[in-house]
Amino acid sequence: MGPPKAVLPLQTLSLILGFAVWGILSSLIVFIKDGIALTPGQLSLVTAVPVVLGSILRIPFGYWTNKYGARNMFLISFIVLLVPVFYISQAKSFADLIAGGLFLGISGATFSVGVTSLPKYYPKEKHGFVNGIYGLGNLGSALSTFFAPVLATQIGWRPTVQVYLILLAVFALANFFIGDRKESKLNVPLLEQMKGIYKNEKLWLICFFYFISFGAFVAFTVFLPNHLVNTFGISKVDAGLRTAGFVTLATFMRPTGGWLGDRYNPFKILLFVFSGLTLGGILLAFSPSIPLFTAGCLLIGLCAGLGNGTIFKLVPLYFAKQSGIANGLISALGGLGGFFPPLMLASLRAMTGHYAIGFMALAMVALCSILLTLYMYWQDRVKLAEQIIQSTSQAVLVTNSKGLILTVNPAFTALTGYTREAAIGQKPGFLKSGLHDQAFYESMWEQLTAENAWSGNMWNKKRNGELYLQHIAINAIKNDAGETDYYVGVFNEINPLEFSRRYFHER
Repeated sequence: MGPPKAVLPLQTLSLILGFAVWGILSSLIVFIKDGIALTPGQLSLVTAVPVVLGSILRIPFGYWTNKYGARNMFLISFIVLLVPVFYISQAKSFADLIAGGLFLGISGATFSVGVTSLPKYYPKEKHGFVNGIYGLGNLGSALSTFFAPVLATQIGWRPTVQVYLILLAVFALANFFIGDRKESKLNVPLLEQMKGIYKNEKLWLICFFYFISFGAFVAFTVFLPNHLVNTFGISKVDAGLRTAGFVTLATFMRPTGGWLGDRYNPFKILLFVFSGLTLGGILLAFSPSIPLFTAGCLLIGLCAGLGNGTIFKLVPLYFAKQSGIANGLISALGGLGGFFPPLMLASLRAMTGHYAIGFMALAMVALCSILLTLYMYWQDRVKLAEQIIQSTSQAVLVTNSKGLILTVNPAFTALTGYTREAAIGQKPGFLKSGLHDQAFYESMWEQLTAENAWSGNMWNKKRNGELYLQHIAINAIKNDAGETDYYVGVFNEINPLEFSRRYFHER
């Protein structure tokens, strides 16, 4: 049985509305400040505040989605949002905007609903693409930044905010009647889920990656409209259009990032993402003309979108049993990644007169992310190699270039009687039977040195003193410089009578 046909489109459209509501203040701030006096610092705070609750609530929203289902979460969220949206439409002061904007963050928290719910309906090899499609909900920000200023020019910003009340009511009803009432539930206590993941360093590295990629997306979404008007002197509608272009590009790259993460190694995609963010930040740091500024923003939008889609491919790979809390925590830190940059940029502008240091900070953090991605990629490769060694049925020992044993597998212990702890640090010579002369070992090493491989039969001694005949293959593992770093020996025991029978039969 496949997923109900309405699940993916309904949840994606619900997220579009969530992000549209989340962006009300940033998309209309150039109009709001004409009617409500705001200092530059207050203006930055008003646009950043919805990010706070929208980020923090993503953690319980992921947990509650597993417990109560996506239908109930979207339905309740849209009903509750009617209050702060109406309150903002009646705002008279900075305090009113802060209070309404804080609870507006509920709309941003809805992101955790779909990324937790949708993977239940699809196989793992499609999770990246499906979450990427759901991530198209980011288009809500683009729709707000483009259409809200156009509408506000015609009817004013207060009636424009009230239009969102109608949309919220419509989608509350849609989720009530169309949402999946039979979604599978997972009622695992929150603390139990946290215990299963909080010590996993991969969780915190993925959180950091999403803090950068999604944080860049959110920060530029709330920062660009006012910055474009004040710095380049363009019209409010034009600024909204350009910001909508940034959001649209980042949003459509999200499913592309998920699809690439399904098909290729996600860490290689992330290396490209953070390289692009580094270059984009450096370009913007030099305060370029508007064409170059646009190019830098579009590069950041493209890479941030790819990263947002690819990162959520990693979540089901590492946290299949704690997806709700993991998705919530990762997306929460991503949202908070969009809260601090606008405030930091405003403070730096007040101190230095420009934004260069802030954009350079983005480049440096992205550069650090490249190194951390390489670290995770290396860890996965090492873990895979270790799993292969540990699970093979033949005995395996690995030495360094000096012949000291680095690791052995359980089959080695079962055959020789020596535990991993007893073998590591010794040379394989401690297994010698005494039946082979020095010329045998010299011949073996000559061939191993010349051909990087040797195989043959050898008598060795078990821990209990019993001699046994083994067939062993030894291979040299070289680094990129052509130097031998490791030797890997793979062997199994041979019955001497069976070996003699085969030997004389072949002769």
